Amino acid sequence: MFTKTNTYLLVSLLLSLSASSSVCLAADPEPPPAVTTKDVDKAMPVTEKIKTDFQSVEERRLYAILQNERDNLEEEKKVLVFKEKELKTLQIEADKKLKLLDEKLAELRALQGKIEELLKEKDIQEQQKTKDLSLIYAKMTPDRAALAMATLDEQLAADLLANMKVKSAAKILDRMDKAKASQLSETFTTIKVE
Repeated sequence: MFTKTNTYLLVSLLLSLSASSSVCLAADPEPPPAVTTKDVDKAMPVTEKIKTDFQSVEERRLYAILQNERDNLEEEKKVLVFKEKELKTLQIEADKKLKLLDEKLAELRALQGKIEELLKEKDIQEQQKTKDLSLIYAKMTPDRAALAMATLDEQLAADLLANMKVKSAAKILDRMDKAKASQLSETFTTIKVE
């Protein structure tokens, strides 16, 4: 026979299992009064809630099942807490790595900007040197300029001709070998794509 204290104990243990419990109880002819864990906590101090002397085998069996479920839930809770700590640690490490990658990316972008500036400056200097060299070739006699340009890289020779006055470039092309003049003319008219 259940006493009022035992009933409260069983109700409190059943409520602590939550929805995950697999305990089945035989149907009572009369449903127990609606008791919440707060009511049980107010009615009994903590020391009276865990009772080891039972009045029936059924109480002892239910208590063992409930205790086993509670232990399982506590173990699962410990595992979840441990995994949560691991996840937080991993998240902190990932955030640090992302921050480091962002810093490296910013450094690389700054470096890329400097390289682009240096390349623009180099192009400007090369263009200026090509103009200066074209002035030198323009002042040479057409025969000597044609002979010197015949040994140059085609693109450089075409750039030199492009920077000369049309009259000087025509005189130099006229003194060149026909095949070389044809190649330079073709290179001169080809648009560079960079």
